[in-house]
Amino acid sequence: MMKKQKKPGDNISLKTKKNESPAIIDWINSQTNLMDSIRYLVENEIKANGVRNLQQHVPADRGFSLEDAAGGQGNSYQEGPKHSPEYEDVIDEEEIDEEDIESWT
Repeated sequence: MMKKQKKPGDNISLKTKKNESPAIIDWINSQTNLMDSIRYLVENEIKANGVRNLQQHVPADRGFSLEDAAGGQGNSYQEGPKHSPEYEDVIDEEEIDEEDIESWT
């Protein structure tokens, strides 16, 4: 059974892993418009490689580390303020900020 196809204006839900890299969490928390930032990354992937299922092209374990977060420019990743270690895999619908929903549209 195929999953339902998304249409413009549909909501999508994302969740972080419990062991998500601190660099990724800091990146997410640094975005003022998370959906537009993700859209920009997707646009660049499409320009470079066309529309494809990345799961068929990227290894499940990419070994992403804090050294990788420096972008290979010799800068070490500076971890931002400590965040709560409790990043839940599932977000309660009630926990979604109205501000976040507006930034998705």
